[in-house]
Amino acid sequence: MRRLFILVVVCSLAGLAAAPPNGTETRGPNTFSQERTPTLDEVRAMADRAIAAQHQDDAAINGYERIERHVIRTSATADRVTEDKTYRVVPTGSGTLKVLIKNGGKPVSQDEYLRQLRAWEQILEVAANPKDPRAKADQEKWQRRTKDREDLVDAARQAYHATWLGREAHDGHVYAKLLLEPRPEFQPHSRSAEMLTHARATIWIDEASGQLAQGNAEIIKDISFGGGILGKIYRGGRLDMQQAEIAPGVPGVWFPTRYQYDFVGRKFLFGFEVHEYTEISHYRWLGTPQEALALVRRELQSGEGIPGDP
Repeated sequence: MRRLFILVVVCSLAGLAAAPPNGTETRGPNTFSQERTPTLDEVRAMADRAIAAQHQDDAAINGYERIERHVIRTSATADRVTEDKTYRVVPTGSGTLKVLIKNGGKPVSQDEYLRQLRAWEQILEVAANPKDPRAKADQEKWQRRTKDREDLVDAARQAYHATWLGREAHDGHVYAKLLLEPRPEFQPHSRSAEMLTHARATIWIDEASGQLAQGNAEIIKDISFGGGILGKIYRGGRLDMQQAEIAPGVPGVWFPTRYQYDFVGRKFLFGFEVHEYTEISHYRWLGTPQEALALVRRELQSGEGIPGDP
């Protein structure tokens, strides 16, 4: 579901380029009102900045590690947690690797942590050697995934209609707020593009930086798998994301700080619910696979312990 949310938000930004502004300024205790609604050209320019900023962020994050805490509950109201895991998410040169550091609030053993670091070291040894055929294969897969994402953004430029909802001010920032809804005339040519027609989103763009600060997506049509035989995700589900400028010394780079998913569905004949949130923090620049390899080797040699509480 995270993939669906990211597709909805990023692709809807692309759709803004062809969407005229509509609606009125938002007013309230935490809002900021200007004298006029932006023109079509201004909204297009805002969309172009947001798309460029997202591409910049996507490229920059490949060199960072981070701490992610994943919590899954049985229902939206239940207190019982079925999973609570914290990971050190590290770059591999062609993606990321999750290094488990806590399970159920308890740190993993030092032996298990070092075993995972050695696995990361082995992956980086391949990535750091461009002559290794495995490195070439991994890079080709990574490039294909990146190209698929870019192609989907391009294909989705006509997928959404944007409605201007106004501006809001929070914590010293002014955000442009827009509602993004699927265009009825949009004809998807792939399964991924078809998924976009099942959700609408509200997004907040930081006007100073052009960065996406927040997005809330709602599933408005059931999503069927295998013609509904394999299962469904029912309409009414929600997917929320927050981003912030978190990279010291790299102005204008924003990364996710929280994801949350709440949806109900059916797998074959059995119903299920997913209520999950992910908190992301402690971003740290590691650099190229060669630089990350040097770092993990230093950690292994020193016997450095598990990272502390995020």
